[in-house]
Amino acid sequence: MRIVTGFRELARNRDFTVLWGGEAVSQLGSSVSMFVLPLLGYALTGSATMAALGEAAFLLGMVSMLLPAGVLADRFDRRRLMLCSSTAGVAVYAVLAVATVSGVLTIWGLVAGALLTGVAAGLYGPAELSAVRSIVPDEQLPTALSQNQARQHLASLLGGPVGGLLYTLSRAVPFVANLVSYLASALALLMLRTDLSAPARPEPTRVRADLREGFAHVWRNPLFRTLLCYGSLSNLVVNAVFYVAILRMVTTGVSPTAIGLVETFAGTGGILGALAAPWLIDRMRTGVLTVVVAWSWVPLVVPLAFTASPLVVGPCVGLGLLLNPAGNAATSSYRVAVTPARLQGRIGSTMQFGGMVTIPLAPVLGGVLLHELGAMTATWVLMALVTASALIPTLSRSLLSVPRPAQWPRVDVEEPVVA
Repeated sequence: MRIVTGFRELARNRDFTVLWGGEAVSQLGSSVSMFVLPLLGYALTGSATMAALGEAAFLLGMVSMLLPAGVLADRFDRRRLMLCSSTAGVAVYAVLAVATVSGVLTIWGLVAGALLTGVAAGLYGPAELSAVRSIVPDEQLPTALSQNQARQHLASLLGGPVGGLLYTLSRAVPFVANLVSYLASALALLMLRTDLSAPARPEPTRVRADLREGFAHVWRNPLFRTLLCYGSLSNLVVNAVFYVAILRMVTTGVSPTAIGLVETFAGTGGILGALAAPWLIDRMRTGVLTVVVAWSWVPLVVPLAFTASPLVVGPCVGLGLLLNPAGNAATSSYRVAVTPARLQGRIGSTMQFGGMVTIPLAPVLGGVLLHELGAMTATWVLMALVTASALIPTLSRSLLSVPRPAQWPRVDVEEPVVA
C-alpha cells in the first residue's frame, strides 16, 4: 500500500506527470525510428554492414554530446535545453520524411539524420535529470526515476511492433510518427510551471574548467568512482553476453519472430522490475541492493553456455532486467540527492557517459570471443568477466555503507538564477 501511495502522490505532481508523459511519447517515437533505421539502411544499400551505420551514428552522437550537455545543464535553463532538443528532433525527422517521400534519401542522409538526433538525445538527458531534481521532492526521487525506467522499457517493448507496422504502410510513416512524438514532447515542456533555471554561479568559468570540476568531483568521491567503474565494465560484458546469444540464434537459423520473443521478455521484465523498484528501494539498503543486482546476472549466464534457444535466452534477459531498474533507480536517486544543484548536470552526464561509452564495444568483444573460442567457451569467459564486474560493488565499503532512502543525507537545492 505504501508503494501504491507513492505512485499516487507522484501522479499528483503535475509537472512531473507532464514531463514524464511528453518524454514517454518521444521515447516511443525514437524506439520506432531505431527499429526502422537498419531496415531502411538495408533497403537503401543491400548491405548488412551499411545497414548498421544508422544506429551506430545515433549512439555516437548521443555519447559524444553527454559531457558538453552536462556543462550546459549547469549553466542554462533546463527547459530551454530540452526544448532545443525536441525542436531539433522535429526538424530532422521532417527532413528525413520529406526526403523519403521524394525518393532522394541516401544512406549518408540517413546516417546524418541519426547522428543529429543522437546529439539531440544526448542534450536532453542531463537537462531532464536536473529538471527532475527541481520538480520532485527528494523522498519521491526513487519512485520518479523508477517510473522513468518503466517508460524506457515500455518504449523498447512497443517500438518494434509499432515500427514494423508503420514501416509496412510506408517508409516515411515512422519518421512522421517520430516527428509528432518530438512535437508532443515540446508541447509538454511548454506546459511546465516549475522554474528550471540553472543555479546561480558566483562567477563565470570556462567550459574546460567546468568539465574538469565534474570529473574531479566524481573521481574524488569513492562511491561515485565505484559506480562509474562498475557501470562501464558491467554494461560492456552483459551486453556482450547477449550479443553472443543473439548471434548464435541467427547463425543456427532461428526465425526472426522467435528472436523477437527475446525483446518481448526483456521489455516485460524491465517494466515489471520498474514497477517493483520503489518497493525494493524502500526496504533494502541501497548498497546491498546494488550488490544483489550485480550478482543476479551471474547465474543467468550459465544456461546460455549450453543453448541459445529463445525460450532460454528470453527468460534469462527478462529475469536479469527484473532487478536492474531497482538498482539503477536507487543509485541514481542517491547520487541526485547528495549532489549540489550546481553540479547536477555534470555529475549526471559524467556517470551516464562512463556507463554508455563501453556499450558500442560489446559487439566487438562478443564477436571476437565467439570467433576465436566458440560459443560455449566465449560464454564462460564472459561469465568470468560478469563475476569480476560484480566484485567491484561487493568490495566497495563506500557503496555498502549507503543506507535506505529514509536515512540518506540531503543536499539543499540551490536557488535558481534570478532574471
